[in-house]
Amino acid sequence: MKILTCTTPGQLDYGTADVPQLKPGNALLKIKRIGICGTDLHAFEGTQPFFSYPRILGHELAAELIEAGDAKGFEKGEAVTFIPYFNCGHCIACRSGKPNCCVNIQVCGVHTDGGMAEYLQVPSHLLVHGEGLSFDELALVEPLAIGAHGVRRADVKPDEFVLVIGAGPIGLGIMEFARIAGAKVIAADVNEQRLNFCRENLKVDYTINVKNEDVSERLKEITNGDMPTVVIDATGNQKAINGAFLYLAHGGRYVLVGLQRDELIVSHPEFHKRESTLMSSRNATREDFEHVIRSMKNGLVNPQTYITHRVTFDEVKDQFESWLNPAKGVIKAIVEV
Repeated sequence: MKILTCTTPGQLDYGTADVPQLKPGNALLKIKRIGICGTDLHAFEGTQPFFSYPRILGHELAAELIEAGDAKGFEKGEAVTFIPYFNCGHCIACRSGKPNCCVNIQVCGVHTDGGMAEYLQVPSHLLVHGEGLSFDELALVEPLAIGAHGVRRADVKPDEFVLVIGAGPIGLGIMEFARIAGAKVIAADVNEQRLNFCRENLKVDYTINVKNEDVSERLKEITNGDMPTVVIDATGNQKAINGAFLYLAHGGRYVLVGLQRDELIVSHPEFHKRESTLMSSRNATREDFEHVIRSMKNGLVNPQTYITHRVTFDEVKDQFESWLNPAKGVIKAIVEV
């Protein structure tokens, strides 16, 4: 089978490998769609934490099920996706029902080789039924589940103001599920094109261009001086993450979905006087995947609005670097295999 490997930062190379021989407890997938996410782009740049080279990228996947292994209720030939966080099942996190932050986690396409290949073998207990969704839609379930998980971590309530910093694909998913939870969503970004997307496609209540506006003053104006009770970062930018502590209402919750390599720096008095709650949000759970699929089926989320670029597998190497350029306006690039 054909594969595409990120051999070093800035370098992708096509190659061949044997079709995986099915191991007990695993399922064999024929990859149909690959979504390109920030993790893939950061790995290509050389800025992704928890990463080593060479690596076959790709974990936002839709596939045809070739062999189900011991997965009950699944049939050969059905359209599926899967939860790409391979957990150990016995650590403190797994025993606590939090496999998404397993001590020994192996994320497909990050710690282990991923789906930029014609076939992929995955643990059969991580399969997710396609529920009649298209391959395009199924490839978007995982990134939207990241957003849904962040919103669930924040315990978003109806009518509260939720500030989402970063209008990339993950941030957009956070906005969608905050809206579904009944929140009044505020989108903040430096890219006016992305903010236009929020207004036109997601019907976000308020947008703030961080480059051109005084963020604190705009937030006071929007919230009648209260400030947002929930702030969720989806930038992975140190300056943005550290600065956003000051945007939080007293008694508010700050959730870090974005990840950066350096230190988290906060004024302790500013954090303390607010009696703030700080949380990280890592990956997603089956509950989040199912919530996303239900939301798609019920018409609450239109995943097709996210797909701005589409290429074949043979075109990925030549096109990949261009997706790092903000001028290209990439929201979500999809690879057809």
